[in-house]
Amino acid sequence: MPTVSTASRHVVRGLVRRGDFRRLLGTRLSGQFADGIFQASLAGAVLFNPERAATPADVAAGFAILLLPYSLVGPFAGVLLDRWTRRNVLLVANLLRSAQVLAVAGLLVAGVGGTWLYLAALTVLAVNRFVLSALSAALPHVAEEDDLVTANALTTTLGTVAAVAGAGAALGLLQLVGENNSGYGVLAASSTVGYLAAATFARGFAGTYLGPDTVEGHARSTARDVVIGLVAGMRHIAAHPPAVGALAVLAVHRAVYGILTLATLLLYRNYFVPEGFFRAGIVGLGQVLVIGAAGALLAAAITPMVTRRIGKPRWIVSLLVLAAVTEVTLGPPYELELLLVAGFLIGGVGQAVKICADTVFQEHVSDAYRGRVFSVSDTTYNLAFVSGLLIGARTLPDNGVALPVLIGVGIVYLLAAVGYAVAARRYHYPH
Repeated sequence: MPTVSTASRHVVRGLVRRGDFRRLLGTRLSGQFADGIFQASLAGAVLFNPERAATPADVAAGFAILLLPYSLVGPFAGVLLDRWTRRNVLLVANLLRSAQVLAVAGLLVAGVGGTWLYLAALTVLAVNRFVLSALSAALPHVAEEDDLVTANALTTTLGTVAAVAGAGAALGLLQLVGENNSGYGVLAASSTVGYLAAATFARGFAGTYLGPDTVEGHARSTARDVVIGLVAGMRHIAAHPPAVGALAVLAVHRAVYGILTLATLLLYRNYFVPEGFFRAGIVGLGQVLVIGAAGALLAAAITPMVTRRIGKPRWIVSLLVLAAVTEVTLGPPYELELLLVAGFLIGGVGQAVKICADTVFQEHVSDAYRGRVFSVSDTTYNLAFVSGLLIGARTLPDNGVALPVLIGVGIVYLLAAVGYAVAARRYHYPH
């Protein structure tokens, strides 16, 4: 009888032999590599550009402007994902993003900031979330149901690594173009290459290959039809307790992660000083991204094995407890080295939880509802993250050092672990 690790390797080999799986993975990786470049250009322009300045409230407000509008309309986009072919969504959306980032690049070069820059970036981000929802909803069409945990681990983690690699490439290119408005504009424009590559991959699928298998209503729907479809999707989630539990865990983690993200940005901008290999500023943030991606890789490697052995519910509870311990032990000293260790662990926790949650949605939601469910999940993801940022803006000082906040974060993770364990036992969540 093969070991668990052998079984996982066998599943991975089987997936990568599938041409349709490789094509969908190529769509994801090229697009997320471009995301990494584009997001690095925005972060650098707003946070570390000497020609601009930003307070904690400015940073939180910027994220809110970028994320909240789409979060309010995202579920409606999910209804459309269940009415349009996902192949066409991936093709058209990536072509659209290519044009959108050029507009943002023009604003960066011109030195335009504030509302106009945020609104232009919002259009890119809105389409980006649309693409990620379509990719998740399409995955069961290129992987067998029994392989979905491994498929999610492989695709989401490699996507994260691709985004980090894109950010790393942007940092390298920044040394050539300069840390100024023009340089960050060039970075943003260079991301079009990845988006065009993603569109090329998506074009290779047949029209209906990625679903949806069945379409409710007509391709052209009134606003009333869209609302009815959205309500039906939310009721579908509510009828499946494991999906509700997964959505709740994602929301808690992302809210806490929003607080930690703002704290990390402030620490690297206003508190830390370089210590040999360990850097401050935007280069130091690059190190955090890399170490977080390493944690995500480890999570992807072990999550399929662990969930086969103990099941997804126990694994999720264990992850939340690990996050709680990490925050109250490694965070308080506020040292560069310990923060990187914490980043590794929290990056792994977040990735493993996301893998489990996506798999739960794919296992318990019918294909006709998947677009709506993943868009609702995506919207919850964004709203929770922005909520965390806003809480951080009210509770964190300019240098990011706030011990009570870290203790509070640890307590929230621990309460989430207890709550999910109780719900899993009460509603008999399947493994």
